[in-house]
Amino acid sequence: MQEKTDSKQEIGQKKTDVLLQVEGLKTYFYMEQDKVAKAVDDVSFTLKKGETLALVGESGSGKSITSLSLMRLIPSPPGKIIEGSIKLDGTDLLSLSEKDMRKVRGNDIGMIFQEPMTSLNPVYTIGNQIAETLMKHKKLKKKEAYKRAVELLKLVGFARAEQIVHEYPHQLSGGMRQRAMIAMALSCDPKLLIADEPTTALDVTIQTQILDLMVEMKEKFESSILLITHDLGVVAEVADRVLVMYGGQIVEEATAYELYTNPQHPYTVGLLNSIPNLESDVERLESIKGTVPPAHRFPKGCRFAPRCKHVMDKCYEANPDLLEKDSNHKVRCYLYEE
Repeated sequence: MQEKTDSKQEIGQKKTDVLLQVEGLKTYFYMEQDKVAKAVDDVSFTLKKGETLALVGESGSGKSITSLSLMRLIPSPPGKIIEGSIKLDGTDLLSLSEKDMRKVRGNDIGMIFQEPMTSLNPVYTIGNQIAETLMKHKKLKKKEAYKRAVELLKLVGFARAEQIVHEYPHQLSGGMRQRAMIAMALSCDPKLLIADEPTTALDVTIQTQILDLMVEMKEKFESSILLITHDLGVVAEVADRVLVMYGGQIVEEATAYELYTNPQHPYTVGLLNSIPNLESDVERLESIKGTVPPAHRFPKGCRFAPRCKHVMDKCYEANPDLLEKDSNHKVRCYLYEE
């Protein structure tokens, strides 16, 4: 009898471990001349509480559209989520009204954008923008909100936070603006933090500081992170699990360690081989020939087939399924079919 009770508790625990569950997500853009761009095409994944999940791939692979879909910020028209479900702590975000979804943004989901200069309002001070978020979502009075804004800026590493609250975005460096964005994203203690290329415009030293800060803040606020990046070097530093995306689909899913030590999909192998390695004496890095095709012109079969070294005839005929190699590793490739 005791065993049954324990197993029930374990099952219950497993259910509550999942913060975000995305099933069969399809986000299409309807263009002129009846063209349909399948930017996100049947994407499924889970994100556990306290986990950092990285979504990687080249520009045009569908990463940012996936994140905007989660926030329900797809411009309509021409874009539309046509199928699937997005559940945050059991609540299907696609079934919420726009009014309720506005409460989720900021409160339950915080977002760090790629270029804070275009995300921060240039005519308002940093303190005003953080305080406004707190007044709207946390219903704080203005004085309390500004006090909390100063605390948040200190938390993300500003030594002179009392002065920064009165400064404008153009008065800060790129790294400082990104820190301010993190403070704003964390202001309402979100369950989920989405970081879309958060270190792209920063130099290497500042990149490391921002990544370390994100991990530190995740642990402090007990949040989960969905990190969107094209940089596998960034992934190695912070991610627990990795989703490799190509042509609007997940082509490989694995733990970070498994992905680096045993990559399976030819696209993942190509990405890893294009990273400089100080321990290697290779004179020229490998590159993946060609580019990601436009989302309205994906090939009939495997979307990576035109660029793949291992392409077979059947790769041009039908798109392979995402196969489960083991509990920690999935791959979408005919090379691994039994």
